[in-house]
Amino acid sequence: MLEEMRQLVLLWKDAPLDQNKAEVIRFNPLNKATRARVVDVLNRIFVPRFVEGPIKESWRLLAPLEKLGASPAIIRPIYFWLTALAEPLMYDFCTLYLPSRRALGLQAIDVNEAAGWIQARGCGWSEVVTIKVTRALLAALRDFGVLEGRARKHLASPQLPVPSFAYITFCLHQSGVAVRNLLAHADWKLFMLTPGDVEHLLLESHQQRLLEYHAAGSVVSLSFPVSTAEEYAHVVLGR
Repeated sequence: MLEEMRQLVLLWKDAPLDQNKAEVIRFNPLNKATRARVVDVLNRIFVPRFVEGPIKESWRLLAPLEKLGASPAIIRPIYFWLTALAEPLMYDFCTLYLPSRRALGLQAIDVNEAAGWIQARGCGWSEVVTIKVTRALLAALRDFGVLEGRARKHLASPQLPVPSFAYITFCLHQSGVAVRNLLAHADWKLFMLTPGDVEHLLLESHQQRLLEYHAAGSVVSLSFPVSTAEEYAHVVLGR
């Protein structure tokens, strides 16, 4: 539901949660058939991911990019990152199962094999429910560009645009991730990035003047030209 989430990010205001929810339910900007469906989208998807997720009020990180008209190619990986943080099954599937497939040179993703991996995690679901969850997960990952194909899905070529990478790096830095821990941060596995890949992207971001990155032996420094997401959105989008 990426497009619905993008609409809600633009509509969400710096106001109490109940007030925001009441306004969305009243005006139904998502054009859902029933009020109950709007409530469901808010309570099960938007609020857990972008209001009360691991990064609190993360919609504030997305809103500046949306208001400046960031392209889908740039903003989609950021939505994927924040969604995976809030959805443990998606996070583990992308950082454990998919890399193991790629390491073996296996590009195709079989629904039954993926469901078997999920079931082995001890979720306690029936076989029917596990298959449904697996299909929904694979469809979501296709929408995020992690997988390709409709009926038969396979791994997509991992691509993280430099502006998207720089923005996620900024968010991690703002959340308190130490520079020394950045290269090997677990979240980069969502994008199939190794520490070497991360350093390469840091250098590219430095060259494009999106950030300042310097490494000399064990001494590493990282800084940004501005201090808020609103300001940094202008930097990464060049506007």
